[in-house]
Amino acid sequence: MEEQIPNDEISLKELIAKGKEWYAYMLNQWKTIVLAGIIGAVLGLTYSFIKKPVYTATLTFALEDEKGSGGGLGSALGLASSLGLDLGGGGGSIFTGSNLTELFKSRTMVEQTLMTPITVNGKVISLAEMYIENNEWRDKWKDEPKFKNIQFLPETKRKYFTRVHDSILGEIYKDLSKSSLSVAQKDKKISIIYMDVASTNELFSLYFCEALARQVGKFYVTTKSKKARMNMEILERQTDSIRAELNGAITGVAVANDNTFMLNPALNVRRTPSARRQVDVQANTAILTELVKQTELAKVTLRKETPLIQVIDRPILPLMNDKLGKVKGFILGGIIGGFLIFLWLIFKKMFNELSN
Repeated sequence: MEEQIPNDEISLKELIAKGKEWYAYMLNQWKTIVLAGIIGAVLGLTYSFIKKPVYTATLTFALEDEKGSGGGLGSALGLASSLGLDLGGGGGSIFTGSNLTELFKSRTMVEQTLMTPITVNGKVISLAEMYIENNEWRDKWKDEPKFKNIQFLPETKRKYFTRVHDSILGEIYKDLSKSSLSVAQKDKKISIIYMDVASTNELFSLYFCEALARQVGKFYVTTKSKKARMNMEILERQTDSIRAELNGAITGVAVANDNTFMLNPALNVRRTPSARRQVDVQANTAILTELVKQTELAKVTLRKETPLIQVIDRPILPLMNDKLGKVKGFILGGIIGGFLIFLWLIFKKMFNELSN
């Protein structure tokens, strides 16, 4: 006899019967599912009441393209270099691309921004104080003597901070960098960078976003143009010094000529001071002319590197928020509650069948 091979495949008839069994089981549990849906809807509605909306301020900016810095200016800078003078035309690239985005999120920039003065309800306070008030930290510090009288006055210098100040600013920075501050370049082909600041206070999001952009922009421009600015200041001091020497030499020539007025032509040695002063005038005039040219080149270089950040879009009130509406919370809560109890019933039935 041929051995019968067991058929483990489920027939269509068995599949339909299994489906009817599950349908009947779920139909018998309709009260449980409806109750779970109602509980979920109530919880969703409650959550919509207690959840604070999160406001997001978005600022976009573009970086100056430094590739187009050649041409006539490059030739002029090359000429200045041949004269032994470095006008700082390199510009550097320490804060381009991802380096710049990290600069926005650095602790130094965030802390300096938190010291920015703002006006709230007619009172001038710092952004750090506004953040503390928004999060109701002072209510938690009532029983902490070292925190009770701590203040963050606007534009306070870093050197005046105590250890307690540092610990509080560290917590604020950690909170902001973790969930509130986002800086990214969405498309590598486009040199536009987006900065988002999110918080439960609409005004704080707006003020902090704009203040951080100003702070980083000022630091960025100062750092990038530092070399060119130093060279320009040195040239200006040298120009002023040579101009003073030239004025003194011109005055000396006039004095020497007065002293030799109606002088006997046989006494030429008395004309020596006037001749020497005349040489000084000619030499200082040549030096001053060259320094003026180099100073103007340095000013052109400095203008070329300032500003380096161009803001495109600023945040405008009212800001976008992710507030959960009451109807939406009610419906989503009901759907999630019903779905979770549905899964629980499925696992419960499967577990019972495996146990039997």
